[in-house]
Amino acid sequence: MPFECQQCGECCSHLGLVHTIKEERGEYRFLVRNEYTGEETEVTVDPDKVGIFLDRSIFEELPEACPFFRHDKKSGKAWCTVHLTRPEICREYGCWRLLILDFRGRRAGRIMYQRHLVSDDAILSRLFEQCINNIDEQNDAAWDDTVIRFLAGAGYSVRM
Repeated sequence: MPFECQQCGECCSHLGLVHTIKEERGEYRFLVRNEYTGEETEVTVDPDKVGIFLDRSIFEELPEACPFFRHDKKSGKAWCTVHLTRPEICREYGCWRLLILDFRGRRAGRIMYQRHLVSDDAILSRLFEQCINNIDEQNDAAWDDTVIRFLAGAGYSVRM
């Protein structure tokens, strides 16, 4: 199932706790260290993102954000300023398996890849616990289809 980034920025909002700049190498090149694994990666700010990279105001609002994360408040989009050379952990990341929206089109929850719900929506959490957790389907695509139909019947919409 393909993952399509919605550029919400949640994945990067706390990655400053994981990725730290170990060394500045000039010309917008940096050595980044993953504080959990010790892995080091050289990254370069994408040429088309140098302008937004220079704006560090994001850290006033999100002090734990990845050092290369930037957010455009006008568009609501988030940007990885080193997207072309980002570390492997960032390349492999997928935010959700299913994105669940409420009747207003706002995010109500996410089903992560191991069929785990992340949600602050009490009704959705109860539905998941009482009904969706009991769906006995081994095939992931069939499970997803069943969950999508169930949630649609309960007034939610789902994005894959």
